Amino acid sequence: MRHYFISGGTGVVGSAIADALLSRPGNRIIMLIRAGSDEHVQSRLDELCRFWERDPAAVRGRVTMLRGDTTLPRFGLTGADFERLSRQCTHIVHCAAVVRMNLPLAEARDSALGAAQNVVCLAQQGREHGVLQKVEFLSTVGVWGRHPGRLPERVITEPRTFHNSYEHAKAEAETYLEQRIVEGLPVTIHRPSMVVGDSRTGRVRRFQIFYHLVEFLTGARTLGAFPRFGRTRLDIVPVDFVAAAVIWSSEQTAMIGRVLHLCSGPEGSIALGDLRRMVRAAAATQGARLFPAIGLPIALFRGVASGISALSPPKVRRAIATLPVFLDYLAEDQSFANENTLVALREGGIELPPVARYLPKVLAYYFTLAQEDPVRR
Repeated sequence: MRHYFISGGTGVVGSAIADALLSRPGNRIIMLIRAGSDEHVQSRLDELCRFWERDPAAVRGRVTMLRGDTTLPRFGLTGADFERLSRQCTHIVHCAAVVRMNLPLAEARDSALGAAQNVVCLAQQGREHGVLQKVEFLSTVGVWGRHPGRLPERVITEPRTFHNSYEHAKAEAETYLEQRIVEGLPVTIHRPSMVVGDSRTGRVRRFQIFYHLVEFLTGARTLGAFPRFGRTRLDIVPVDFVAAAVIWSSEQTAMIGRVLHLCSGPEGSIALGDLRRMVRAAAATQGARLFPAIGLPIALFRGVASGISALSPPKVRRAIATLPVFLDYLAEDQSFANENTLVALREGGIELPPVARYLPKVLAYYFTLAQEDPVRR
């Protein structure tokens, strides 16, 4: 019987991994949950069950929830609880992350590097007990930072700068973890790109960065004004593909020490101009009124967006305030190699679906749900 310890289990990727694990008999799951009380922990599990469309009574027999925090020593658990956990979990899947690009670097380090250190502490203690089999560590393709060229599927030693503190801290966490791998810790590092909804249904636990970009690409917040995208492409990946890859890797000792790129790759990424057209078509299908699209040089666009923000209500101003983060990414055409990863996954029967097949479902889910529940938007 496998006991999976999952951090970030209520998030986009972690919840998909947990759901997929529950579809296989014999798996048990231990989730670390940030919550203000034990009652809050249970309510979060109930929320997950509703999203998974699973019977809470059946789930509670296979899922244990621990109240804690990945940034605290021993995850904020008592010594006895941490010891019990280290004797119980056969697999660790670390998904927890604060996906905020503008945190002070010290806070971003607590979230990324501090959490990695706590994961390693648990893994080392589990190995001492002869229990731990493998660790799956979710990083990001963002560790390539501003480095030109294609991100290789290996440890990164090249000096580089970063777009933001999130990338910087994630890169430091990888460097720390790579040394632990050299020392013999059984870890696979996964680098997803921008994660979107399920390729079969479009469903997703919550709307994160991609969906903020989608909202921007409707033109609703900038009165139809856009920067000229040129040939820039966006690398996205469906959450069910990421979950399947992580679970498969957790069962393969041959993946120890490997870096897997869970992304669409240079050939599978989508041009931003094409994405904008698909987004606006999907929005129109749901009855949205769209401004005519106006392409502007990026410097002029920044000025126009600033002027629109000054005349807009607070909610729109907050949304426009996030644009610099997107524009920083959109100004560069980055790509991430994934050939070796795809070969390995195909041997495990896992295929990366083409963007054109799943993106309409992802967009339809977003615009349908956002129209029904604007609070989630």
